Amino acid sequence: MSEARFRDSIAWKKAMELTRAVYELTSEFPRQEMFGLTNQLRRASVSIASNLAEGQGRLTVREFLHFLGLARGSALEVLTQLEIASMIGLGNPAQVQSAQGIAEEARRIINAAIVTTRAKMRSDQLHNGAPNS
Repeated sequence: MSEARFRDSIAWKKAMELTRAVYELTSEFPRQEMFGLTNQLRRASVSIASNLAEGQGRLTVREFLHFLGLARGSALEVLTQLEIASMIGLGNPAQVQSAQGIAEEARRIINAAIVTTRAKMRSDQLHNGAPNS
């Protein structure tokens, strides 16, 4: 994997956009949520971009795929937490909706990367006659 290119990744850029949106949204949450939903949302959003970057720094396609899966899981975690925020009336509704849209877009991009990476692994295995570890 090419560690220098992670900043060029569309998925990473979208994850960074989501992190900014989450931090802006949660800055308006009540103080009593600082160690609750605020912390959870921030950590999960940061985790998406972090896992995408870490995956790019790994040595094999299989490892990269693992980190794509972690990033997708974190994107779904953010979507769930945003739904909870909306359900209990936390945050500006327009900001929540915007963050949900960005998170959904990030999830779709990551899913596409997973599909593409799996196909590449299968193709490499067929051409090389051995698993791509």
